[in-house]
Amino acid sequence: MILIFGASAFVSWRLRSKFNEYSQVGLSNGLSGAEIAQQMLNQNGIYDVRVLSVEGMLTDHYNPQDKTVNLSADVYYGRSVAAAAVAAHECGHAVQHKVAYGPLQFRSAMVPVLTVSSRYLQWVLLAGVLLLQTTPLPLAIGVGLFALTTLFAFVTLPVEFDASKRALAWIQTNGVVNQREYGFAKDALWWAAMTYVVAALGSLATLLYYASLLLGGRRSD
Repeated sequence: MILIFGASAFVSWRLRSKFNEYSQVGLSNGLSGAEIAQQMLNQNGIYDVRVLSVEGMLTDHYNPQDKTVNLSADVYYGRSVAAAAVAAHECGHAVQHKVAYGPLQFRSAMVPVLTVSSRYLQWVLLAGVLLLQTTPLPLAIGVGLFALTTLFAFVTLPVEFDASKRALAWIQTNGVVNQREYGFAKDALWWAAMTYVVAALGSLATLLYYASLLLGGRRSD
């Protein structure tokens, strides 16, 4: 878990470093992130998704509930390689939504359950640890709930990698980037994907930790 925490910190730092670096690399065609996003949506026949600007850094996301591509100010107004990569990636999720991409649908179906379980998860786990010598039931419930969280983290991986794949293919095919800029965009999206990989591994490590406590408590009984 310590190794994963260190890896998570490194990947987060590296992502911010890469984003800052490629934010300084101007896009040869001069398009902004918002313009790129709108073009990608239109060319994929998506006309019911709005492109919005939101506050914060690296807060970019696609919301399938209200069909919005939400881009941070640096991406929305930016005319850089980083802005192009991120804008296209988020639109990749909108394309997934349109074509009913299986992993995205499965992840979306899990959201209501996880929203409810996350409110109580930490308290259930705490109660489970404190009551383990009395009864394993609370910790067993906590491990079950955390297993759902871990499953969600791993289901997110193909969703993110596929969105990046769609984004890179589109910006290359449509001449949004030249060969040099394409390499930068691919590198930026790879580091972004690594944050999800580390998060999934961290969730798995935590799940195994609590599962080991549960199994250890049962053996002592």
